[in-house]
Amino acid sequence: MSEPLNSDPLNRVFGALADPSRRQVIGYLATQGTATATELTGELPMTRQAVAKHLATLADAGLVEGERRGRETRYRLTTAGAEWDDRLDALRRHLAR
Repeated sequence: MSEPLNSDPLNRVFGALADPSRRQVIGYLATQGTATATELTGELPMTRQAVAKHLATLADAGLVEGERRGRETRYRLTTAGAEWDDRLDALRRHLAR
């Protein structure tokens, strides 16, 4: 029996990136460095609740991380290059099957 799709880290990454709104969040963070959910709401055409859900999905996939600063949480792209190497190797193995 195979494992559920959402338990595979590679599936979580590609699932997170499949959504255009989440790619907008990634794009904004790539250009600005960090942002709060409220700042993202002001810059992107979505509600605060939608931004929060997208950030949670991106964090679950290991693409962003939040850092609590006082009363706010600032989000940034993760920079763990080794993890990406592992993910790309897993993709190569999967595609080679």
